[in-house]
Formats: sequence, structure tokens, C-alpha cells
Amino acid sequence: MTFLKDILYKVTINAVVGSTSTAVNKIEFDSRKIETNDVFVAIRGTVTDGHNYIAKAITNGASSVVCEVLPDSLQDGITYIEVANSNQALAYMAANYYEHPSENLKLVGVTGTNGKTTVTSLLYQLFKKAGYKVGLLSTVKIMVDNTEHKATHTTPDSLTINKYLKLMNDEGVEFCFMEASSHGIHQSRTEGLKFAGGIFTNLSHDHLDYHNTFAEYRDVKKSFFDQLPKNAFALSNIDDKNGLVMLQNTQAKKFTYALKNYADFRAQILENEFSGLLLKVNESELWTKLIGSFNAYNILAIYGAAELLGLEKNEILRLISELENVSGRFQYFISEEKITAIVDYAHTPDALKNVLETINSIRTKNEELITVVGCGGDRDKTKRPKMAQIASALSTKVIFTSDNPRSEDPDAIIKDMESGVEPQNFKKTLSITDRKQAIKTACQMAEANDIILIAGKGHETYQEIKGERFDFDDYKIVSDFLKQLQK
Repeated sequence: MTFLKDILYKVTINAVVGSTSTAVNKIEFDSRKIETNDVFVAIRGTVTDGHNYIAKAITNGASSVVCEVLPDSLQDGITYIEVANSNQALAYMAANYYEHPSENLKLVGVTGTNGKTTVTSLLYQLFKKAGYKVGLLSTVKIMVDNTEHKATHTTPDSLTINKYLKLMNDEGVEFCFMEASSHGIHQSRTEGLKFAGGIFTNLSHDHLDYHNTFAEYRDVKKSFFDQLPKNAFALSNIDDKNGLVMLQNTQAKKFTYALKNYADFRAQILENEFSGLLLKVNESELWTKLIGSFNAYNILAIYGAAELLGLEKNEILRLISELENVSGRFQYFISEEKITAIVDYAHTPDALKNVLETINSIRTKNEELITVVGCGGDRDKTKRPKMAQIASALSTKVIFTSDNPRSEDPDAIIKDMESGVEPQNFKKTLSITDRKQAIKTACQMAEANDIILIAGKGHETYQEIKGERFDFDDYKIVSDFLKQLQK
């Protein structure tokens, strides 16, 4: 039996009303999921405040409440714990409740604007190929060795993280690779976890709807490395101007990777084609099916992390050459009509620029590069004109369309994008609100040897409009349209 006092270790407590010797069934921060003898943690969210649901949680059976502000009216027989930070309290309580599962495996967190999903997913692949039991906590999916679970957030809530880490313990998992988003770090979801290492990929314009300034966004990422223990490693991309910033105050062992600067792990691109990359990594040549300079950085991060986690260098090179691309990350095929279709998750200016520059570095310039791109609703509006400017400058034709408009008017989002197009590029652009129609139009415009890039949604199999999610798979839709054209 678990008692409340058992799961409050490391929680910063301001006041206690009632007994901490009360029995605990489970922890919840959603009042609708509360059952008899549960602990309800009142979290201040971006949309709702859990403090408004304390009474409902008690009605549903909560025997104790953890909150930042005590209710005006306290009920007899209920234990109230006033804490400094409910998110942080939840993280420590979850780790305590699930018996600190992160301590029983080697957990590596990957943070940065772009590349988190690719790096974590490829590390999962690599260590599986090396014969280990492996876990994955990513945007695309959660893996407990061979068992797949659906992912709903880039960095899940603290309860979900610890629940799956405990499942990994039960399955004998030795390594786990986890995306650490800025939201997740800021909301203390990574606290209470023991990391064996941290990887920084890059930092560019994103999430300024949530973080007030770029400096704040950077510092949240940096705080992840600040909290790493002495026996962990911190591996950072120092070609990014913020790479060394991440390492400034960390206690972890510091390591670097780069294509352009001297670093512990460095690479040179020897060949870059649609079939893959030929790299020279620390004096050894390596062929990979992954494409583009941005993937050269991802490969370096994977190589460095694998070596720091104890794998032998030649084995790492062999395993990397066998890795398959991640769903929705530069995922491409060539139709019978010789039209190349590429689906990529690029939803930030920097990611879109990287993908388009990679395509332009490979193509002959005798073919058209048709880009279909949109921007998400209820998210950072300042990146919309920047993404449109990049798409129109680096493509021969561009179709602006809907991404996940969410609660916003998709036409208004597209107008925000259009404002970024420079005069000389106006004639290249076309706006089609319906994303499926936009993809169909791109396919109809394309001729043999042309390239179509569908950017922004990648692996997602839905489109979110006015609070509803509809089935929508970029890769399937562009595949189907190109097959229809062959008939």
C-alpha cells in the first residue's frame, strides 16, 4: 500500500492541512479521472486551471489535494498540500509513485528545435539492431521495446513518462531515448528523472507564442542541460551559435559535434544524393540512406551518443548504414511518371529552409520544385511570413494551403503567410485553402522529373479543424493522386 507521505519526497511544500498518512490509490491531474482515494494535483494549464476543479475532484473521490493555492473552504477528512509549483510537484510525485523507473535504465533526452524525433527514433533503431531492449518516447510514437503505444505530445506529462518508464523496467529495457520539448522542460515534465545523457540539435524560430522571447526559449532548453548530473554526458551541436551556450553551466561531461568546426565528433559530406549520404565521420567513411546536410548533423548526434553509451565505433558505423528513414521525415518516393514526391514535417522556417536547400543541392535545376506548405493555427504567428518567404524564394512554384488551422480561419492564416512573399516571387505562388485540393493541384502541375515537397505535417495522420480531427495523411494522399495520374 502506498501512502501520501511516501510520494511527497523532494516536493517543495509550503503548508499541510490534514494527515499525510492517508492511503493513495493513484495520482491524477484530470478531475474527470479521479477515483476513490486518488490524489488530485491542481495544475495551472494554458487553457484551464486545475484549481477550479478541486471540488469536483473531491466529489469524485479524491482523498487528498495538491495545489499552489488552498481553497477558501476546506473539507473535513481531506488532506491538502500547498506546494510552490504544482507541475514540479507532479513530476516528483510521479517518479516516487512509480519507484523511480528512470534510475533502472539509461535515459537520454534530446532537445532542440528540429531533429528531436529523427535523432531519438534512429537511436532507438540503432540500439535495437545492436541487440538491446530499447524504449522510445517521441512525437511519432512510444515504444516499450517491441510494443507500440500512441503518442499524444512531444514530451508526455510526468505521469505518462513515468508509467511507460516503469513498463520499460518490467520488460528489461536497458536504454530509452526521449524527446524533451521546450514546453515539457518549462512545465517540469523532465524533473524527477535521472538522465544518462542529453543531446542538443539546434535552435531556431519556434514556439514564440508560448515563450515570450527567443532568449527565454533558448534558456528553457539550456535549463535541461543545467540539471544533468555529473555522471551524464551533454552532447551539443556547436555549429549552432547556441551550442556552446547549452554547455555553459552543465555539470555533465561535455562533448561536441559539428560539420564546420573542430569538435569531438565531426563529419564531412562527400556525396549528397536522393539515394543517401556518403560521410567521413572521424576519419571513417560511412554511407547512410538518410539525405541532406541536416541529416548529416542527426547522424553525428547518433554516432556520438552511441559511442558515449558504450558501443564500439565500427559497429556503430555498420548499424548507421542500415538505418531506415523516420516516418514523415524526408520520406519520398518516385512515381512511374518519374515525379519525386517528398513528405516532410518541416513546420519551422529553419526546418523548411534546410529541406528546400537539400533538394536544391541535389536536383539538376532542369526540373520544377513545387512546394505545398501551410502554417498551424493557434501557434506562433510571426513565423508565417518567414516560412512563405523561404518557400517562395527556394521553390519554382509554391501552393499555400491549410496545415492544422485549429480554431483559426485558414484563409486568415494564409493571408499572414502571403505577406512574407517578396515582389519578385509573387508569380510563383498560388493559394488553395483545401489541403487535399492543394496536393492534387501540385500533382497535376508536375511533369516527369519534377519534385513535389509536401511540408508541415509529416507523420501526422489527421488534420485539426475547429476542435475536430479528421483523417488526413499527406503521404497517402500524394501517393494516391500520383497513381491516378498514371492511369
